[in-house]
Amino acid sequence: MMSRVPIFPTCCIFAVLFVISGLAVAAEKVKYKLIFPEHENHYVQVEASFGDCGPQQQVFMPVWTPGSYLIREYARHVDSVEASDAKGTKLAIKKVNKNRWQVDNSEKQSSFTVRYRIYCNELSVRTNFVDSQFALLNGAAVFLTRNESSEQEHVVAIELPSQWKQAVTALERRVELGANIFVAKDFDELVDSPIVAGNPNLHPFTVGGIEHFLVNLGDASLWDGDKAASDVAKIVAEHQKMWGQSPYKRYLFLNVIAESGGGLEHDNSTVLLTSRWSFRSPDRYNSWLGLVSHEFFHTWNVRRLRPKVLANYDYEVENYFEELWVAEGVTSYYDDLALARSGFNSTRKHLEDLSKRIRSLQNKNGRLKQSLALSSHDAWIKFYRPDENSSNTSISYYNKGSVVAFLLDIEIRRATENKKSLDDVMRALYEKYALKEGYSNADVLAEVNQITGKDLSEWFDRAIYSTEELDYQAAFDWLGLKFVVPSSGEEATKAAANGPIWTGISTKTEDGKTLVSSIVESGPGFDAGINVDDEIIAVNDYRVSSSLSELLDQFKGDKEVELLIARRGALSKVKLKMETRASSIWRVELVKKPTVEQKKNLATWLHQPEKKK
Repeated sequence: MMSRVPIFPTCCIFAVLFVISGLAVAAEKVKYKLIFPEHENHYVQVEASFGDCGPQQQVFMPVWTPGSYLIREYARHVDSVEASDAKGTKLAIKKVNKNRWQVDNSEKQSSFTVRYRIYCNELSVRTNFVDSQFALLNGAAVFLTRNESSEQEHVVAIELPSQWKQAVTALERRVELGANIFVAKDFDELVDSPIVAGNPNLHPFTVGGIEHFLVNLGDASLWDGDKAASDVAKIVAEHQKMWGQSPYKRYLFLNVIAESGGGLEHDNSTVLLTSRWSFRSPDRYNSWLGLVSHEFFHTWNVRRLRPKVLANYDYEVENYFEELWVAEGVTSYYDDLALARSGFNSTRKHLEDLSKRIRSLQNKNGRLKQSLALSSHDAWIKFYRPDENSSNTSISYYNKGSVVAFLLDIEIRRATENKKSLDDVMRALYEKYALKEGYSNADVLAEVNQITGKDLSEWFDRAIYSTEELDYQAAFDWLGLKFVVPSSGEEATKAAANGPIWTGISTKTEDGKTLVSSIVESGPGFDAGINVDDEIIAVNDYRVSSSLSELLDQFKGDKEVELLIARRGALSKVKLKMETRASSIWRVELVKKPTVEQKKNLATWLHQPEKKK
């Protein structure tokens, strides 16, 4: 089971490196060598060799990585850049813009090598991290290449520190060349194949006749790797079943246990960041399984079934598109759904998770200002750069996208009398567009209309392109669901009156000071003229010593209170209106007496047996 990811002694590498730098690898291939003489100080050294070069040759480093839509300027961590020809003679090299270098190859040598160091101290799924224990390297943030070489093979030789045993990546391992030598068929595959190195624990499992590995790197002492691999296998089986086919030959879950978080998808692997404590906490472990489910679903959706703009990556500029609600929102919907369908989450737990998504959306004023399509387009400037005002002006394509995917799934089921679903739409889109020219929002709508036999253009425009409120009632009626607190009437008014104080202000504590961290537009705090970074000192002349909300609760029933605030060192007083809100709004539950049809619909949706009283 381990034969495809064998462990080799590090000493073999030194001999292989000479082979790689010689004629054993064809001259037209791009060749890299990674070494770690300063790994304790977060450095990796890189040698990149290029053949068939002209007199003035430019090489570049990507500025972003697929799956994370922000210009990250990876070249800012590069230093000590040098170039030499095939004989070792130094060549002139100069930086021509933020991520490009030009090599003066005026002696008309056919090849040259660029050497550089990269500082790697950002532990995330989209950057690089190196220390004395392990390395996590992402291709876009490591490898220089040239436009002329992008379609050629890229060979990577890794020289490990003596105390490290193995490098693991989804790239093809060339055993005949030696240990820790890998080949990418082109630059896209190189960027798409993160590398981890150190002393990983590999836990193999087979699903659908395909070999998978849970690769635990870091402090895995509190993890039961075999149990985690067994649970991951159930999620893999569920997604394989839903899609009806598996487009990969081997898959790696690169689980870096290093007190961090996040995940990033790739064709044949994913990087997961987690904590040593996650396995022992039921809630945190369930969240980790949800992350596994999300990133693995991307194996089909995003990695192979892509929006048109992502059919061919441009690594040096933003790639704008409006379909992230499909790429990420639909994936977020299915990551929870797979946990329910594979038996990890009960119906009650699934509805709790759905409630969180709806509540997060409905409690943000940004939903009234930014459409789902615009949220996708502006990911490059907004999503990864939130500030204290973001909730007032924007929404998450992950969050609203998942809620819209839920409503669309039920709309399709309603329109086809439960004979078709969003599952069918995704499979049809995959069949038509995967690994081809990619899809647009119009293509998604066309497929929905084809499968339902109805024109859902109006529904689609409202959900994707407008900022109108989403309509939950039809989906809830079909499934036998309800919001706990009514949206109108005497009961709702009573529930709101008995709820907690709501100010529209969020605070944080720094050095014993209560500081305003964000303000909801048109809320009581906003109307009172309170600003972000104001220090709230007292309420009605009583000092805020611990919790602002607890102190405000003492004045519940008053129409307003007086706050003493400090703004840039100057004291002033403001009047704050006291409002209450029902605490349980947007919590989804089953109706008390669902119909037989509602029970059947719910069970079909979650692939769970109907509950009988």
